[in-house]
Amino acid sequence: MTFPYDQARLQALFSEVDARVDDLGKVATAASQVQRRSRGLNEQDLAEIERFAKTPGAPKELKDLQRRVDAGEMSWADVAAGRALNDEGVQRALAVGVPDLQRAYQAIEEGQDMDDIITSGNPAAHQPPPRSRRDDDDEDDGPSHFRKDAW
Repeated sequence: MTFPYDQARLQALFSEVDARVDDLGKVATAASQVQRRSRGLNEQDLAEIERFAKTPGAPKELKDLQRRVDAGEMSWADVAAGRALNDEGVQRALAVGVPDLQRAYQAIEEGQDMDDIITSGNPAAHQPPPRSRRDDDDEDDGPSHFRKDAW
């Protein structure tokens, strides 16, 4: 019985597979040399998360998670390192931000400016600064009400 391919063609196929395996090894070596972009979360970042979780504007799920951190069930470092990812409370707290992340991803895909995307994700950036009592009493604005006899 003879093999349906000629020997030259078979050798060419083996050579091509060998070359691709070699290329794959080179790519794997190069990938192992690449440093991750993210430096991870440091103590200051974790403190900022905790500070936000304690604010009135924090989502309920995040506040619930903060109560558990305060009770000693876990730490923010556990959450950041992924040691608590199987916890339902952690999953609920992290899921709250998913719609915002999806909007940010879509904006990036559309080519929007990164600074604009970051600013649009910050609710405080959309609110006018609070007015002081002095602003309300500013006399440069003229009278606060008009009467017919004032003309």
